[in-house]
Amino acid sequence: MSIRGAQTLDTQKHDDAAQSYDALLFLSFGGPEGMDDVMPFLRNVSRGRNIPDARLEEVSVHYNGFGGVSPINAQNKALISALEADFAANGLDLPIYFGNRNWHPLVTDTIETMRKDGVKRALVFVTSAFSCYSGCRQYREDVMLALETLHADDIQMDKIRVYYNHPGFVDTMVKHVTDALLTLPASEIQPHLVFTAHSIPISMATGSHYVEQLTEASHLVAERAGGLPWSLVYQSRSGPPHIPWLTPDVSDHLESLHDTGVKQVAIVPIGFISDHMEVLFDLDHEALEKARTLNMDAVRVATVGTAPGFVTMIRELVVERMTASPERKCLGCRGPNHDICPVNCCQKGASGRPQ
Repeated sequence: MSIRGAQTLDTQKHDDAAQSYDALLFLSFGGPEGMDDVMPFLRNVSRGRNIPDARLEEVSVHYNGFGGVSPINAQNKALISALEADFAANGLDLPIYFGNRNWHPLVTDTIETMRKDGVKRALVFVTSAFSCYSGCRQYREDVMLALETLHADDIQMDKIRVYYNHPGFVDTMVKHVTDALLTLPASEIQPHLVFTAHSIPISMATGSHYVEQLTEASHLVAERAGGLPWSLVYQSRSGPPHIPWLTPDVSDHLESLHDTGVKQVAIVPIGFISDHMEVLFDLDHEALEKARTLNMDAVRVATVGTAPGFVTMIRELVVERMTASPERKCLGCRGPNHDICPVNCCQKGASGRPQ
């Protein structure tokens, strides 16, 4: 069994050989499909972190307005359908399998189906554009554990590189920012872009390039959207108060901007690829309500979702791994991220969970 992308030599960043694959595994976080699923789902998410049910029940109320159904599953299925159509239109004959970390279809069940279908080599696309333990390494560990559980010694999986600075991601966000800004009232004062991402423990952040990548992506989007003023903030903290997490919180930052005279903001969920629960609740409900109480004009920018440029990017990343010495598209100064992960990258630190 193996999942490449976890090598022992830090000097080898990329695989320049043309590889062949039988399938693409689309790997995501998962979410409940009804009220009866919510608490079991939250227990899966918090497994090993000793979070009492009383605290999970506080979080569960976020799902009440959605009938216990997280939008992430439907959004992932829509993206998979868009990918299947794009693959077919471009002559890429590669079946796509859907697996999750925390809810059905669970990754172990999906890999068991792949094995029954005869898959021997697969690429893995993870729905996180940024590197940290929960957004990268833990997904690799999920796959490794599934392969070990299934005794699937004959299956090899390669993880696609993170794509925070790929033009397909950045330019899609630029378009969504531009579209959102058009909905704000005319003003002589420039709007401020507030980029948000899931907060994680500082100990986890220092074991990865999470903050640096978020900063680079935010800079690229702001620059290409007209050089607007911007800031990077965090949301959705879920850990115990004694563990330091990345700050500032988005709602706290809106207060700070208001105090400096900012009248208009566009909240840009740069750290997420779909409008799932933490976007809909933490931003559309809490952050926009905070902006209203401050009498600020505010709009929440759409995530990349199923935008054609983002779908094309995923296909390009697949073809990249199937091509000898490929062009690895990227923007900015950091260059293309590695597709062979160093053995010590994305360390765990304290517990946290960006999607």
